[in-house]
Amino acid sequence: MSDHYFIDTDSNLQGTLMNSDVDLPQRRPVAVYSVGEEPDVRFSLANERTALAWVRTALALVAGGVTLTTLASVTGADLVVHLVAIVACGTGGVLAAVALWSWKRNERALRLQQPLPAPIPLAWLAGGLIVLSIGLAVFAVVTTVNSR
Repeated sequence: MSDHYFIDTDSNLQGTLMNSDVDLPQRRPVAVYSVGEEPDVRFSLANERTALAWVRTALALVAGGVTLTTLASVTGADLVVHLVAIVACGTGGVLAAVALWSWKRNERALRLQQPLPAPIPLAWLAGGLIVLSIGLAVFAVVTTVNSR
């Protein structure tokens, strides 16, 4: 017998909760949903929204990389533009995988009523953007000085 409940809408007791013997399908991934207790749905949905925001950021990086490869033929520094495009696409792919990994870690922590782990991808993404922006700024200065 399972502990799932549903609202009985077919009887005169409309709106009352009744115990159900219906077995629901196993939620996946099992490594996440097989441990602990069901957390407050608001926290679980907030975790999902955060993961989707990371995936959206990853998709933007991949789209930016594809755009850069298209524009590389127009610029005079196509090698640099291609390198930045490769870094953007690669970072987007890695970030999508890390978003899934972070979602799993956070969801398990919620289910086990443990403190949430530190947001590792945020520091790596910010650090990578800082390094990339400094590198591109140096490239722009060198290119400008050499063109005079």
